[in-house]
Amino acid sequence: MNRDLLDISDGLLSGRLSVDDHHPVSIGAQSQGLDLGDGLLFIESFANVTALHEDGELALVDAGGVIHARQIHEIVRTHTSAPLRRAVYTHGHIDHCFGVPLFEAEDGAPGVEVISHEAVAKRFDRYQLTNGYNGTINQRQFRLAAALFPSDFRYPDTTFRESTAFSLGATDLELNHDKGETDDHTWVWMPQRRVLCTGDLIMWVAPNCGNPQKVQRYPLEWAAALRKMAELEPEILLPGHGLPIVGTESVATVLGDTAELLESITSQTLEMMNAGETLDSIIHSVEVPGGLLDRPWMQPIYDDPEFIVHNVWRLYGGWFDGNPARLKPAPESALAAELASLCGGSPRLAERALELAGDGELRLAGHLAELAAQADPDGPEVHAARAEVNRARVAAETSLMAKGIFGWAEHVSTGIASRDDGPDGGDRR
Repeated sequence: MNRDLLDISDGLLSGRLSVDDHHPVSIGAQSQGLDLGDGLLFIESFANVTALHEDGELALVDAGGVIHARQIHEIVRTHTSAPLRRAVYTHGHIDHCFGVPLFEAEDGAPGVEVISHEAVAKRFDRYQLTNGYNGTINQRQFRLAAALFPSDFRYPDTTFRESTAFSLGATDLELNHDKGETDDHTWVWMPQRRVLCTGDLIMWVAPNCGNPQKVQRYPLEWAAALRKMAELEPEILLPGHGLPIVGTESVATVLGDTAELLESITSQTLEMMNAGETLDSIIHSVEVPGGLLDRPWMQPIYDDPEFIVHNVWRLYGGWFDGNPARLKPAPESALAAELASLCGGSPRLAERALELAGDGELRLAGHLAELAAQADPDGPEVHAARAEVNRARVAAETSLMAKGIFGWAEHVSTGIASRDDGPDGGDRR
């Protein structure tokens, strides 16, 4: 057994290592395999894959994404030449479901049965409708060179609603549906091996339950699923991202801590909603239980717990945030122009934004920098300030999602600030 990944996992769980030593969601990382014995192979990639081969047949739990699918296929084929019979999609995110055609294209390979929850097909249909938007999200979030998003999906052959199962040799694979990061999520239990494949219900980061650019997440259902998994007393947890976790006690701790964070944020948010508080008040009041975000498997380096509050509000309260001015608002550019005229022009807004950023008031600085740019959308001076403020915001944030959005704003404004002339060709310097 290759111990390298397990040694790193143990080091992170014990505190000997930090996530800086092994980031769980690095899109540029090379895929690498870990032989867990008896035909069980774990492949760590941007999105992980679990392969099981028994009695001359192969099954996959997840199949890799657009970028890493070929690497994953090559790793599997260094361990077994068994034909792929079944592939389980834990959900329909594009980093989990693009490797099957590589196996199907092999000479003599029989048809592969792809199994998923019934909502995966609906997700793929939705991706077709929102292809351009999803490309923009990925460009912004991961700083990709172009707004690209796939449009050709390998749809499931067999779907289920609550649970289903199949066997490979002497191993049963029990598929269970629970909402969580997505509405189409499946987690897989191998009872004979005491192995749990969680998909993205565990990612070695604070749960991705608030992503500001994506559709609804389900925190309480997610927490309930984790509690159900813990009751099974797994000995090995193979997550959707990050490293394997070995040992009943360690697995139970990770599952329980993640559930506690989701339950606490949800209960605090609902309590304040029921008391009539606005979203603004709730965002700045909810706190994560002490110590949870210090856990190596709960770092807010992908999503941000503050974003989960937004998601809970959206789930239970709709889109109106309690501020009547935002129910039917004026165009943002009109509001920005009015405020700029009141304070002496957009350069003054930009100047004050830089002053606030220098004092560490980055949230307020962000508002003023945005207003300045909206009041003068082609102004190099105000965009230089906007770029500087957002650059500071990137440096101050821990979550990839916040860094991506602020970084993209910096990128756009840097481009405008570097122009020598305005849209009419006149000198703007």
